[in-house]
Amino acid sequence: MQLKFTFALLTSFIATGLASTVANVEADIATISSQVTALDNAINAFPATGGTLLQALTIHNDAAALSPSIQKGTTDVQGVPPPISETDGQTILKSVQGFEPTILDALKQIVAKKAALAALPVGGIVALVKQDLGFLSGNTTAFENALIASAPTDLKSQATAIKTAIDAAFATAIAAYA
Repeated sequence: MQLKFTFALLTSFIATGLASTVANVEADIATISSQVTALDNAINAFPATGGTLLQALTIHNDAAALSPSIQKGTTDVQGVPPPISETDGQTILKSVQGFEPTILDALKQIVAKKAALAALPVGGIVALVKQDLGFLSGNTTAFENALIASAPTDLKSQATAIKTAIDAAFATAIAAYA
């Protein structure tokens, strides 16, 4: 009997220690936002003609750094004990709305820069961008789904609208690199 109680207590402490908090999610979103801005800046810095391999690799490296952050965000959202409060849901939604235009711009600009990336003297850059888009799209979808699942009911439609816009932009970018 004592062993069962001790095991249950220990399991409870471990689960509590491993559970994510809304503060973790907010920190993840801040990191993602910062990295999306860096990626958008790198894409916008790549010229329509005369870009360099180093500039293209900066875009790739920024995309590669973003994927694990999105994955961590997904894990943390899924680890927050439900329900997420209305106040926390509003804060998270506002944070995501804050960098949604940056995501949309990055995806629009990567489409516009395809010819310039393809013109680089080293082959394979277009395939690398296509691969990055695929990883980012998949990770973003998982993150979006986790956020929507954990959102308070009255915020789900707003969160879904953000998902729809971002997913459409990803679909356009992926199609451009197909």
